[in-house]
Amino acid sequence: MYTILKRLLFLLEPEKAHHLTFFLLKITRYVPGFLNLFAENKLNFHPSLSRKLFGLTFKNPVGLAAGLDKDGIAFNELGNLGFGFVEIGTVTPKSQPGNEKPRLFRLPKNEALINRMGFNNDGVVAAAKRLKKRKNPSLIIGGNIGKNKLTSNESAAIDYEMCFNELYEVVDYFVVNVSSPNTPNLRDLQEKIPLTNLLNSLQIINNSKQNPKPILLKIAPDLTNTQLDDIIDIVKQTKLAGVIATNTTISREGLNYDKQEIDKIGAGGLSGKPLSKRSTEVIRYLKEKSNNAFPVIGVGGINSADDAIEKIEAGADLIQLYTGFIYHGPKLISDINKRLIKK
Repeated sequence: MYTILKRLLFLLEPEKAHHLTFFLLKITRYVPGFLNLFAENKLNFHPSLSRKLFGLTFKNPVGLAAGLDKDGIAFNELGNLGFGFVEIGTVTPKSQPGNEKPRLFRLPKNEALINRMGFNNDGVVAAAKRLKKRKNPSLIIGGNIGKNKLTSNESAAIDYEMCFNELYEVVDYFVVNVSSPNTPNLRDLQEKIPLTNLLNSLQIINNSKQNPKPILLKIAPDLTNTQLDDIIDIVKQTKLAGVIATNTTISREGLNYDKQEIDKIGAGGLSGKPLSKRSTEVIRYLKEKSNNAFPVIGVGGINSADDAIEKIEAGADLIQLYTGFIYHGPKLISDINKRLIKK
């Protein structure tokens, strides 16, 4: 069923296809059983798939990465497709339009995307209001938080703290996003001193709560091993719950397109198959160098069950889909879960 829908969606510009998809997801609430045409099977919630991490129970280890449901518009419907958890965002304190269009590009030869969306979202208050309407309490929801474009790095902690406080009651875990390449100077916050200060400020607020929430850090695939060593130290020092590896890359290696075609697209983060090898390398490095000191959620280039198994064998405790889900639909979720059951 998704194969037919994908052919139609891929006739549209990527961002228009995205909005149409979300419109279709939302109207399924008025057509009982419609989502069953896309959800491949009930094995997605087989008892053997359950995972317990940082005090949460995930019905299966396959989640939806941030970036698809930025505003928490369709998390209920996406959860019904078989995901074990859904991460919304990145959200910022104030609403912002993001970068100028066009800003999302398909690379079908590589099953990849390039985006420079720029944290376009309705703002954290609007997202929190929607998240209060969670229909399935067993669906784990993550809140991916960032800073507004016009907020300086020196004031960034204020933005992250605002998002944390606003989402605290409506998400199960948090993800600090300092690794998007599409907000000017954001990646500078990955440096050791500013990142440590930012995470400590969030942990102070978190630990003042009656029930602190897990806080994870999402990192770029473009970090050097020295920088990854710093990440390991920071995670231990700030007592984070874990790391999400990785975000999109600014690299353009391994693409089956002429350089002129890629240069014409311009700046943005590359996701999909070309990212697979590097994201797996980062996962393995973090796990080995830290002596498995913290959980890692693996994301980047998972376009098949084999890709997912590779991430898990490298050390990923959970995985997330984004670009692979766009190219392959809900079947990818069930393919991965079926392989994990057989293991």
